[in-house]
Amino acid sequence: MSLTLPPKVTPRAFARLAEINAGSGEAKALRVAVEGGGCSGFQYDIRLDDPASDDLVLEGAGQKVLVDAVSLPYLSNAVIDFSEDLIGARFVIDNPNATSSCGCGTSFSL
Repeated sequence: MSLTLPPKVTPRAFARLAEINAGSGEAKALRVAVEGGGCSGFQYDIRLDDPASDDLVLEGAGQKVLVDAVSLPYLSNAVIDFSEDLIGARFVIDNPNATSSCGCGTSFSL
């Protein structure tokens, strides 16, 4: 049985989440989940949410990133970051468990 290491969140991702929360006037956590679907078999669901009792809570810069228990094994040792490039500004996941991913980076396969 392999060890499930929690994902890491970059300071840039925490900083962007702080900007989003400052702009909205309410403190929401960023939920990163894995769902079936997408062009490669799995897709990421990234949204603002409130913590649930079984979430892994990653904290930094006064912000929280949530990962539910079902998604955690798929995100083991992944890096959650924020990227601004030609495609646009978005939260991105560098997932060492993914064997392939689609061009837009929102879906992957294992």
